[in-house]
Amino acid sequence: MPITANDTKRKSWLEVPENSDFPIQNIPFGVFLTKENVVTVGTRIGDYAIDLGALQQLNYFEGIDLTDDMFMQDTLNDFISDGKKTWRLVRNRIADIFDVENPQLRDSQKDRDIVIFKIDDVEMQLPVLIGDYTDFYSSREHATNVGKMFRDPENALLPNWLHIPVGYHGRSSTIVPSGIPVHRPMGQILPAGEKYPVFGPSRLVDFELETAFITTDVNVMGENISTYEAEDYIFGMVLLNDWSARDIQKWEYVPLGPFLAKNFATSISPWIVTMDALEPFRTKGPKQDPTPLPYLQTKGKKAFDIHLEVALKPLNQQETVVSRSNFKYLYWSMTQQLAHHTSNGCRVNSGDMMGSGTISGPTPDSFGSMLELTWGGKNPLKLNDGSERKFIEDNDTVIIRGFCENAEVRIGFGEVCSQLLPPFIRQ
Repeated sequence: MPITANDTKRKSWLEVPENSDFPIQNIPFGVFLTKENVVTVGTRIGDYAIDLGALQQLNYFEGIDLTDDMFMQDTLNDFISDGKKTWRLVRNRIADIFDVENPQLRDSQKDRDIVIFKIDDVEMQLPVLIGDYTDFYSSREHATNVGKMFRDPENALLPNWLHIPVGYHGRSSTIVPSGIPVHRPMGQILPAGEKYPVFGPSRLVDFELETAFITTDVNVMGENISTYEAEDYIFGMVLLNDWSARDIQKWEYVPLGPFLAKNFATSISPWIVTMDALEPFRTKGPKQDPTPLPYLQTKGKKAFDIHLEVALKPLNQQETVVSRSNFKYLYWSMTQQLAHHTSNGCRVNSGDMMGSGTISGPTPDSFGSMLELTWGGKNPLKLNDGSERKFIEDNDTVIIRGFCENAEVRIGFGEVCSQLLPPFIRQ
């Protein structure tokens, strides 16, 4: 089935600002709350949020086999479970409805008043009920930098890293959408030169520049899938800030890895950009040497040219862009991550989220965390307001943005924007 929604010659009758992340060729999916306190599944074109539940009730999806309440829910899980054919049919139909040449909705003010909202008049929600969250560790540059700082610089990568997509299971209960503030976590920390830990607020709170992909129902327990079919089970992608407490992590991560240092908060962008929308931006990833084992081998372009940036904004001050990276730098692809995840028969469900791991590039200005950008705090960053940062300070806001662009179209994710608040203190 062709992806007609990607036609770069298509224009919308809705106004789309220049350099918008959300032209009619994007059509992401999300969930939002209207001014009338109605939660609905929606999409976005330009600076307008579109109520897909209302569109369905008005029969604009006639001929597409959908359950009656498909878009009148508070998550996208059921829609995602319907599979790739349904995703593409719906996205193509939305593109047709909002095409400048289609008068059906364009010329019906009554329907438009029900369906279309200004983006500032809605409140974005978590788009899916995330049952499970896995975070990978797939950037060779990031893994190498961390290895140099904490282990032998000559053997920065652990022996397994070039053979498997390393990952760990995170905590889905503390995944929040953009705009929800995060509290500085409390935890055990071993002060420098001391033998015994203390309990208190983390002093080394960090961001991690990541993306994540959202899956449909992939397999039954015991079944594995190949890299060649993995993409059929990936609905789309979001931006992700996997907050980290480096001092808590340093004390707790041996022998089982990060725990409380990572699970206190994970922030994601609210619009899921589909893999169909990202199709024009495929590219090759890094050369993999040694050659992966057969079950991890792939052919063709499995990476995507997604420009990423991180900005820090102190309270009541202008922001400073501190990192510019790209998704294409990841050593292990999403298809390899998902194939590896199911290789032991682990079940993966609709709405599960898989984080990429910190995405660092080859140059110091493309590193994906404060840990790397300041090299453990040794080289503080100077911000535009004249202040310096080794790590994130209370009331700082971290903003992550991402977009793809070629000569014909720009497809973006918007942003994931979160403020770090002081520790939560019970009154």
